[in-house]
Amino acid sequence: MSLPRTLFSEEHDQFRDSVRRFMATEVSPNVERYETQQFIDREVWVKGGEAGYLCPTMPEAYGGAGVDKLFSVILFEEAAKGNAGGLGWSLHSEIVAPYLLHYGNDHIKSHYLPKMARGEMIGAIAMTEPAAGSDLQGIKTTAVKHGDHYVLNGSKTFITNGYMCDLVIVVAKTDPTKGAKGTSLLVVDTSMPGFTKGKPLKKAGQKSQDTCELFFDNVKVPVTNLLGEENNGFIYLMQELPWERLQIAITAIAAAEAAIEQTIAYTKERKAFGQEILKFQNTRFKLAELKTEVQIGRVFVDRCIELILKDKLDPATASMAKYWCSDLQFKVLDECVQLHGGYGYMWEYEITRGWADARVQRIYGGTNEIMKELISRTL
Repeated sequence: MSLPRTLFSEEHDQFRDSVRRFMATEVSPNVERYETQQFIDREVWVKGGEAGYLCPTMPEAYGGAGVDKLFSVILFEEAAKGNAGGLGWSLHSEIVAPYLLHYGNDHIKSHYLPKMARGEMIGAIAMTEPAAGSDLQGIKTTAVKHGDHYVLNGSKTFITNGYMCDLVIVVAKTDPTKGAKGTSLLVVDTSMPGFTKGKPLKKAGQKSQDTCELFFDNVKVPVTNLLGEENNGFIYLMQELPWERLQIAITAIAAAEAAIEQTIAYTKERKAFGQEILKFQNTRFKLAELKTEVQIGRVFVDRCIELILKDKLDPATASMAKYWCSDLQFKVLDECVQLHGGYGYMWEYEITRGWADARVQRIYGGTNEIMKELISRTL
């Protein structure tokens, strides 16, 4: 038994059942093919849009359902549990779309958001560069203003949804002399000449998630595609990060819970020395430890969700959730692989995929070392 969760209403539970069926029928059966091609079919995005799974928290005026963030939490959790870790909906719906909603002008919101909600346009955000990862102040991509447009030059790497994206929020320096205070956010779409994409990158995990390099060669971006005010990009990034980092924690705990369930089922079926593996004290004690730690994480994350619903989640607490839960996720997956024995190292097993997928959680969204640095500033 686990502690009952008190966040969700009956409507939320019905939505969860619907999402779970979608993952089981539309995504999970095709994972092997998605991993081979290194992206999830656009058809899945369109079907997700038709079902109301994309941008659900966006206002109805822009194609969303105008519901609370708990509906998005359910989508994160069911993707993590349904072997659908490569589905880039969370970034599309709860990172990219909110930037457009919160900082975009009427043109940006009316032109892009309805298409994103329908799955007709896939969104990405381009922060990381070959020589600038967690240190966003070190980016080299520039956007020079010329009349009614910016000329964008530079490159980005490790961009989630990059290969399939139709629009991308690009973090660029509009005033390189001001450091972080000279950073702006521009909305760039594939219709703009000079915007090109590299091939999907071959990763250790999350193989079905399209991730690639993006290149900008004298791309003319209309000034109307500037998010918010010029040189305020770094401020906007910092304002959105608590929710973005909590999403990683939510996914981490859900994936860890699923891994424990899979491992309990496996150790009940698998036998060694004439008995079920689960009957060995080491197995039971190890799973007891993992289940306890994940339950502790679950309570903390649910409390953070309560705070984000009230717009009261502070950056330091979000950093705690991101770092601790992603560390815990990898620990749990690693121990569960061990309890699977040799089969835990076979790619056909979900536990193996989950183990490989978990490793990057400690890196993206800001490395866990950066999270500790941010937390330490509150001491």
